[in-house]
Amino acid sequence: MASACSAIYFLNLKGDILIQRTYRDDVERNLAATFRSHIINSRDADNITSQTPVRVLGSCSFMYMRHGDVYILGVTKTNANVMMAFQFMTNVVTLCKSYFGGEFSEQSIKNNFVLIYELLDEIMDFGYPQIVDASVLKQYIFQKGFITEAAKAKREAEAQNATLQVTGAVGWRKDSIKYKKNEVFLDIVEQVNMLTSSKGNVLRCDVNGKIVMKVFLSGMPDVKLGLNDKLEDVTFHQCVNLGRFDSEKVVSFVPPDGEFELMKYRCQEGISLPFKVTPLITELGRTRMEVNTKVKAGFSNKLFALNVVITIPVPDTTAKADLQTSIGKAKYDSKKHALVWKIKRFTGATEHSLVSAVELIATTREKKSWSRPPISMTFQVPMYSASGLRVQYLKVWEKSGYKVDKWVRKVCKSGDYNIRT
Repeated sequence: MASACSAIYFLNLKGDILIQRTYRDDVERNLAATFRSHIINSRDADNITSQTPVRVLGSCSFMYMRHGDVYILGVTKTNANVMMAFQFMTNVVTLCKSYFGGEFSEQSIKNNFVLIYELLDEIMDFGYPQIVDASVLKQYIFQKGFITEAAKAKREAEAQNATLQVTGAVGWRKDSIKYKKNEVFLDIVEQVNMLTSSKGNVLRCDVNGKIVMKVFLSGMPDVKLGLNDKLEDVTFHQCVNLGRFDSEKVVSFVPPDGEFELMKYRCQEGISLPFKVTPLITELGRTRMEVNTKVKAGFSNKLFALNVVITIPVPDTTAKADLQTSIGKAKYDSKKHALVWKIKRFTGATEHSLVSAVELIATTREKKSWSRPPISMTFQVPMYSASGLRVQYLKVWEKSGYKVDKWVRKVCKSGDYNIRT
């Protein structure tokens, strides 16, 4: 469908046509009957519809998906990009839901024939997908209903602006946005994953990060974001000028209004681990065990971690544990079969320890060796970046020259943070 779709159908579960729109004359008119007889009514329909949503029947490719009691079917004779085809059909469902109060069903389609045909004419041109963004389309394709003359005039004016958006490169933003106070909030959110051996060697380490923005700016601002060279495996929002990033390493964009995800990235090199854990677990015969665990913060003493939880597994035969900690609180959780150490606030560049004498239940059965599951940690460290990503500058320019308040925040959170013992 990313190449050229010849026709699109909305069908009920019996295969009856609810809506049909033909974009090219290279296919026959009875394709819905072919779909019904060869796919819906085939003996193994349950398996086929769930496992093979792309079928080649004769000279045509059938790409279809089911949503509730409706099939959406796209038919093409070209070698189409299947992933993009299903993305388009998924977007069509989302678009219809936005118009129909969150519903997409046989009945909602029957109640909105005229509107759907109008939408199908806009979102596809000669079989090629166009803009499917509801926020843009709603500016000039309206649901039927009573509106005042003033509202009608306003909509007509908005429709003229929307036409420019659809044909231009800024379909994600209106030109008429106004705020009394212009502000930009930029959040760098990172999730660090780590696995170390019992000897402290790092076996796996990576950071998954994203930059989330909240933009409350008037007009059509041009934003430039300068970052250091720590980026790897980057995915940008559609608003970013990719050519400029490739040539100048500058993230330049006209932002959508409100909250959006500007970019995602992944790093595997040069990571600064927020915590180092040193465990020492000693089994003393069949009924006793000693646990000695040290945790050291690897970030500056000007920073601190919040809601730190260290979970130290112990054998299922644990009866009780005598716990002592240099900070926070710890207890034996019989449901988790673990010692759970909680620290509300962990200051950077400090080290804390937990010591526990664990008593085990003696059994007459042959003792199986304990598998020693890894210690795990959860935490979050405000204003810290494990990847080393830094914002070097954040500039906003708009032709009216208004003042902008800019806020940049960082937070590092735990992902899978495990330490073998």
